[in-house]
Amino acid sequence: MKSFYLKGENIADWDSFHKEIKHVLGFPDYYGENMNAWIDCVDEMSEEEPILIQIENCKLLKTRAPEILEALFECTAFVNYRKLEVGSKPTLILSAFISSIN
Repeated sequence: MKSFYLKGENIADWDSFHKEIKHVLGFPDYYGENMNAWIDCVDEMSEEEPILIQIENCKLLKTRAPEILEALFECTAFVNYRKLEVGSKPTLILSAFISSIN
């Protein structure tokens, strides 16, 4: 399984999200910097082996840009759904620990 670590503190808006995700996951130069392109890239990457995307400092991301975090959850589910629809196993894992404990 390939593991990638996004730093929540590096993401404040959609531009910074796409910059960080492109850098961390090594997306190609033609990456379209939208969630449809994100889905296509991670779907292709996860064909060979499962992928784990760990969001560090996710609480900060949830505070700064909750819509980005929600989109990540939804798009991860969609990538796995597409795999299930063709008889494959889900291969994308998103780990985002958000603690309410101080």
